[in-house]
Amino acid sequence: MRRSRQTPQEHENLDRWLVSYADFITLLFAFFVVMYAISSVNEGKYRVLGDSMITAFRSDPTTQGVGRVTLHDPALTGIRPIVKAVQERQQQTDRMKSIARDILDVMAPLVRQGQVSVIETDRGVTIEINDSVLFAAGQAQLSSAAVQAMRSVAAVIAATEFPVTIEGHTDNIPIGTPQFPSNWELSAVRATTVLRLFVDSGVAPSRLTAIGYGDQRPTAENFTAEGRARNRRVAIQIEAALPAQSAAALAVPTPARPGR
Repeated sequence: MRRSRQTPQEHENLDRWLVSYADFITLLFAFFVVMYAISSVNEGKYRVLGDSMITAFRSDPTTQGVGRVTLHDPALTGIRPIVKAVQERQQQTDRMKSIARDILDVMAPLVRQGQVSVIETDRGVTIEINDSVLFAAGQAQLSSAAVQAMRSVAAVIAATEFPVTIEGHTDNIPIGTPQFPSNWELSAVRATTVLRLFVDSGVAPSRLTAIGYGDQRPTAENFTAEGRARNRRVAIQIEAALPAQSAAALAVPTPARPGR
């Protein structure tokens, strides 16, 4: 009886599906990365996102043996701008924090007295100075001590390139003098006085704007002397080109002595 020859059974590679699965997971990850980046502008999450993408695409163990992907790969053209934006935002955040530290250093005595606050906001860095530090009641001429303090602030600002807005604010008590018919004129001239000192101290005029708000943007109630003292102030806004989301007060002022 003739025996039939049996064909040896080929061994099936059970791990071939891992290659397709790894490709699918990588593409799915990239999709959600892009969707997440579009829907969120939080600086901290952006930084984590950038680090995660770089780590994942350079050393993802599921893609070893399939092919290494780097940020220079043409397939990642849509992701590179996101990583670049993350890096630029972080650089600006670091510079703003450095500016805030420098301002705190030069204004340290007034900060300790509660006359000056330095605040990081979504607009950049804000320096709020009680008017009693800068001006006599109802006047817009800087005192000698104020000139020295403002020149120190100007030296910090002159070394940067960010735009600066100087705001004058008053309480709601009318002034009505021949020089200042209303609080609008008083607040505007005070802001302009600080602006002129900054220009004289080396800050480029093209970066500066002066605004007088009068009593229209109070930070406290005008019903009490304490509230009115908080509202009489000059605010210096160092404006960020790429605003951050968080706001952290570095120093908060206490009410100034009574006066305009």
